[in-house]
Amino acid sequence: MDTQVLMEKTEEIIKQKIFIIRGYKVMIDADLAELYGVATKRFNEQVKRNTERFPEDFMFKLNDDEYENLRSQFATTSLDHGGRRYLPYVFTEHGVAMLSSVLNSQKAIQMNIFIIRAFIKMRESLDNYKDLAIKIGEIEITQIADHDLLKRINEVVRQLLEKPIKKINKIGFNK
Repeated sequence: MDTQVLMEKTEEIIKQKIFIIRGYKVMIDADLAELYGVATKRFNEQVKRNTERFPEDFMFKLNDDEYENLRSQFATTSLDHGGRRYLPYVFTEHGVAMLSSVLNSQKAIQMNIFIIRAFIKMRESLDNYKDLAIKIGEIEITQIADHDLLKRINEVVRQLLEKPIKKINKIGFNK
């Protein structure tokens, strides 16, 4: 298989393993371990030996609600593999970059490059969506403003129509 095609497929697989939790784009420890070709337990052991490298904005543990939410969304995800006894850790883009200093195998280095590229491409596509969302928001604001004006005009017309018409006395002789 062509190297370029393999890289694109790998990046696509990685993108599917990136989730947004607590406002961060993250990857689950089990998915990262699988990509790096190591057992999740060994992967987490290496991380725990180097906890000073992983502050809260690089890595955090999911809470019960977040874990259940992920499980309910993705029935086939690696979250269920092996019957986890502990809540998974998730790694932000910065945490994944830091993993390269903890996991030194050649495969880990290559996979890290793929993962960082996938995060970058996701960020670029989200930026495009953000621009689109801003433009849609501007259109909505304009339409809401126009809608409010139309509502006010409609209200004035309705009030005018509801006002009783005063009887005008005819000039001249009344019979």
